[in-house]
Parts: sequence; structure tokens; C-alpha cells
Amino acid sequence: MKFPVRKILAAVLVIAGLAIAGVTKASAQDVFKVNYFSNNAAPAPDATVRIDNPGLTYGNLCAMIYVFDADQQLSECCGCVETHNGLRTLSVRSNLTSNPLTGVVSRNGVIKIVSAAVNNSPCDPTSNVSPKSNLRAWVTHIQNAVGTAWPITETESSDSTLGASELANLQAQCAFVNILGSGQGICSCGTGD
Repeated sequence: MKFPVRKILAAVLVIAGLAIAGVTKASAQDVFKVNYFSNNAAPAPDATVRIDNPGLTYGNLCAMIYVFDADQQLSECCGCVETHNGLRTLSVRSNLTSNPLTGVVSRNGVIKIVSAAVNNSPCDPTSNVSPKSNLRAWVTHIQNAVGTAWPITETESSDSTLGASELANLQAQCAFVNILGSGQGICSCGTGD
């Protein structure tokens, strides 16, 4: 029995292409959003974080929020329920940086959001976080003053790959903040759902 080499080669290439597409799709997690905040002090205006659950899963999700200061230390963390088609709005100044673990409010820093399945009531960012894709997030940025004006820009939070060690580290740091802080270091969820 004779097999045409070209047909076999074409079949192998198609199978390899499908396998690569499957691996690419599997690694595109869509669960980890990263953005920054800047100039978080008066007289500059407040910045805003908006989180949306566009409803792919048609159910509630948790936005596990981890706020880091410019020294790369976790300052605050919290978990907020995000309903199907809900829009949550958070103030950087009032909700995400007003209750820091150290008592020192961060002027600049990073906001990390893990899109996760509901794991408690309220959502618990300290343990049993099970990433589940779909949340979207945008952040306004307060730019350096130009005269008396503070230009404001807005960007969509960047997707990043969430590794197992990063997720474990975020949960452990948040648990430490919750235990050590006795109420300090816990952010609040703003308005909406």
C-alpha cells in the first residue's frame, strides 16, 4: 500500500496547526489584569477604577484586588462581587488607598485584579481563589500638572499571564495584611456591582 507523501505531510501540518492553536488558546487565561495609578494626592483629582463583568459566564464573579505601593509592597487588598453585566466603580483615593497597612498612603503604585469564581460572601482574596475569566477593567490616570491643570487619561488594564506562584503569593500577602493589619490594609469595593 502506497501513501502519497504530500497528503501525509499536509495532514501532519494541519494536525500540528490545530495543536498549536489549542495550546495558544489554553494559555490565554484572561484572568489577570494589571494597571497603575499616579499622583494620588491633593490637589490632584482622584483617579477611578471601573470593573465590568460582560457576562460570558452569566453569573457572578469576584474581582480580587491587590494594591501595591511604589516600593512593590502590598498596601491593601479586597474582594468585590461583580454581577453579570454589572459595572463597579472604585475611587483610587477613597476605596483603594485610604486604609493602607502601614498608614502611609501611596502616591503611585500598581493595581492587580484577578477575575475569579465566587469563593465566599464577601469574596475572599486571601485563599481558595479560583481564577475564572471574563472581568474587564479600566483605570484613569492623573498625569503631572501642567500649570494648574491635571491632565487625565484612561487605559484598559493589561492582560497578563497569572502563574500559580504569583496567585499563591498574592493570596499569602493579602492574608498576612489581614492578620497583621487588624483592619488596616483592607480596601473597599466602591459603588455598583
